[in-house]
Amino acid sequence: MTGRPLTLLAWSMWALSFVLLALGVLFSFLTRAAPDPNAFGLTFDALLSAALLAFPTVGALVASRRRGNAIGWLFCVVGVLFGVQSAAYGWAVYALFARPGVLPGAELAAWLSTWLFVPVLFCIPVYLFLLFPDGRPLSRHWRPVAWLAGAGLLATTLGSALAPGRLEGPPFDMVENPAGLAGGGGVLDWTTIVGFWLTLASILLAGVSLILRYRRAGGRERQQLKWFASAAALFAATSIVYSVFLAEVAEQAGQISTLLAFAGIPVAVGVAILRHRLYDIDVVINRTLVYGALTAMLVAVYFGGVAATQTVFRLLTGQEQQPQLAIVVSTLAIAAIFNPLRRRVQAFVDRRFYRKKYDATRTLASFNSRLREETNLDSLRDDVLGVVRETMQPEHVSLWLRPREANVKADAPN
Repeated sequence: MTGRPLTLLAWSMWALSFVLLALGVLFSFLTRAAPDPNAFGLTFDALLSAALLAFPTVGALVASRRRGNAIGWLFCVVGVLFGVQSAAYGWAVYALFARPGVLPGAELAAWLSTWLFVPVLFCIPVYLFLLFPDGRPLSRHWRPVAWLAGAGLLATTLGSALAPGRLEGPPFDMVENPAGLAGGGGVLDWTTIVGFWLTLASILLAGVSLILRYRRAGGRERQQLKWFASAAALFAATSIVYSVFLAEVAEQAGQISTLLAFAGIPVAVGVAILRHRLYDIDVVINRTLVYGALTAMLVAVYFGGVAATQTVFRLLTGQEQQPQLAIVVSTLAIAAIFNPLRRRVQAFVDRRFYRKKYDATRTLASFNSRLREETNLDSLRDDVLGVVRETMQPEHVSLWLRPREANVKADAPN
């Protein structure tokens, strides 16, 4: 299949993913009163479906425009599997708890929803690390890693899907596995364990291949890898912050932030592969480092100022109630130090992470100040050549000046 049939197939998979994810949201609405310990609410389920839809959307775009890139088809398949899992979970909850007996296949839907997420979630990191950005491994020596990942995912999936007894985890822990193999519990347990370690080893090896690819890359490919690395780092940081700080304080805000960061991974992959505004990632990284550090410092100053003012007020007056003066003083302090602190943080980030650009900027600024005072043409020529060598580091540089006689003739009246 080539050309138009492949494009039609890719967008058909997107449409199927959309319908299945929408069906999952519909079931979430119909089962909002059902006893489901895993329910996060209709709003969360809608946001989750929108985040998951980013995978087939990017997959269809990549598959239709970069047909030889396997990542597009990986995302299309992942999107369909996400949709099947979402629809199956909603179908099972509706048919088992909300309206028992109304829909057929409730046990089968519950069975699908308990193991289908395993190959979907684990295949994303291993094959993205291995194939990004051109859809091929770094070399033919890395192809066994793909087969190792496939074997691990197959073993883990079979161990989870065919385990005898009741399904694991609420709300379906009272449902007997319709595909369970009687007497195969011990073998399937070992199959799951071996499959898990094979999958983990393949993820680590694929991560090593991604690091090696970055070290060998240059120019455009390095920018593509920066997009992916930035999105993955944002998702990891958001997940850590949510788990450590927000899980008990602002759970809903943490969940939404994590979902948006997760959806950013396929978006960043699509931008990198389709090369849309590819070199803007350096600006994004720079601003993230600057304003992330600046925000942390200002938060520390604010709460430190409030605590210090409250302590002083309590020592002087003996009252425990926090005065409004503490908040006012801390706010004024933040307003006063914002710009100076931002400039210092920007200078530190440029010196630490963008040293070449920082040195080039300082060199050009120094040359600009000398240029206003220099009158000797030979010295000016040497300065220009020196600045070009230092900032751009070309293999060869030369300066051609227009002859003075030509200038005189050009300026002479007719």
